Amino acid sequence: MKESSIPMIWNKHALFSIVLFLIAVVLGQDSPYLLLLTVAQVVYVPLTLQMVATENDWFSRYYSYLSIPASVSVILLPMTDQSGFEVFLAAIYLIFTLIVAGYGISRFLTRGFVRFEEFCIDVALINLHIGGMWFFAHIKNINTGFSPIITWLTAIHFHYAAFLLPIFIGLLGRIYKPPFYPLAAGILLLSPFILAIGITFSVWIEWISVVFYIMGIYAFFFYSLKTPFKHRLQKWLIVCSFGSLGITILFSFLYALGRLSNKFSLSIDFMLRFHGVLNCVIFALLGVIGWSVFVPSAKIEKWTFPISKIRGNLTIGEKILPKITDRQALDSYKGLVDKMEIYVPHLNLNTLSPTIRDFYENTLDYRLYAKVKWKTWFIPFAVVYRLISSFVQQINLPLSSKSIEMTGDIVKINEDFDGRSSPRAWVRKINNKVTFVALYSWHRTKKRTYMNIALPLPFSSMIGILELNQIGHELTLSSKKQQPNSDAGIYLAWNKRLLLLPIEETFHVKETGDGRLYAQHNMWIFSIPFLNITYQIDRRNLEEPRK
Repeated sequence: MKESSIPMIWNKHALFSIVLFLIAVVLGQDSPYLLLLTVAQVVYVPLTLQMVATENDWFSRYYSYLSIPASVSVILLPMTDQSGFEVFLAAIYLIFTLIVAGYGISRFLTRGFVRFEEFCIDVALINLHIGGMWFFAHIKNINTGFSPIITWLTAIHFHYAAFLLPIFIGLLGRIYKPPFYPLAAGILLLSPFILAIGITFSVWIEWISVVFYIMGIYAFFFYSLKTPFKHRLQKWLIVCSFGSLGITILFSFLYALGRLSNKFSLSIDFMLRFHGVLNCVIFALLGVIGWSVFVPSAKIEKWTFPISKIRGNLTIGEKILPKITDRQALDSYKGLVDKMEIYVPHLNLNTLSPTIRDFYENTLDYRLYAKVKWKTWFIPFAVVYRLISSFVQQINLPLSSKSIEMTGDIVKINEDFDGRSSPRAWVRKINNKVTFVALYSWHRTKKRTYMNIALPLPFSSMIGILELNQIGHELTLSSKKQQPNSDAGIYLAWNKRLLLLPIEETFHVKETGDGRLYAQHNMWIFSIPFLNITYQIDRRNLEEPRK
């Protein structure tokens, strides 16, 4: 979206939204507190959607045709008076929120996890549909297991805390993203769902969720003070917006603490008067006006490095090889690279361990013994994953941490099929069962050479772009970006899309003795470690046959 310095309060759609809300005020509601949700639906939601919609995309082109019927249906609801027509009107708004959620998903699928500030906005768009479902449940009197007032409050919660707040923190991240931004933002993205679990099952969880909210909100209040806004008016509007949350969240803390201790109690009516009204008037109104003064543009990622064109079917294993290579080409390559010189000047081959260099150039001259260790917290997921990977025959790692030998071949891949330079498949097996089929190549971007690895998956491919760096005589390979604008990362190639995944990996290879190497392979998901593989790599005897 283009940066705008014209307040959106003068936008014709904004004026239309305000007029609609004034009509709602005149028509009246059963309770004035119902206007807290109405103003979000007909004013705050439309204005923030205009801020984040990318210019000339499908959602932006059809925005008016989508938002106007949704807003009008909300305004007409008080006039239906239990005629049965209110369900139809609520359904219109529900469908609108579903389309918004679809837009959030489509935004994510063009980018992946590459920019957390944009991911926050994606999540907000998806969350709006949850608010729409709770709103529909309230209008239709669906038995949700909660009282009607709690159902309605949940709809409000997902319009403000789960929609507006993530969008505000996403817009802030476009301007200022300090090191702990993803952690603070992640807390605020998860807290609405932790709170919902707490309200349903445990007061303790509810209280913990409020504590998380406090941590995240005060972090962003501090970030808003540090953010270099272009306009002083915008800065103070947004600081006041986040600051108001710092006050209202204390009411939530006391409310949850009262439910936990049973020593005192804040009524829902009190929470509506102070917590609800302050959030509506100060947090939401000042926030929307503040961000409309100047809407920061999104940073668009464009990856230009070569990507393997090879995709798998339901089963990978060795079945994929006849489709991408001639079996007569078996063993036409001995190593993962032809010459390590392609990684100069990032590597100093005069000081790099000769054994490390020889391993990458003559991989088949070595035997690999692996110990796979899943992190304890990930073991339940690993068990489920193992059931899938055993069928797919790709990245099929054992659950046991016992040392086991990996055998295999390096097979030449047809360049026309793959689309990269000198591609080759390293097929690794455990007990003659395929564990990995990894397609190795390399590419150069701005005088930096990367190892470019593709792992075919069903109808897609996982792409690992690794930076090589030398530490003394040792070698590190990492998908973590060590420099700005680096290609490094773990991606998913699907259809014509390339998505950055929230996965990182590093390899640390060192020589431990004559002809012997030790390699440490660590993996993280959302920066949380979940897998560790250690390799003992021994040079074969010249007369020793290769398995």
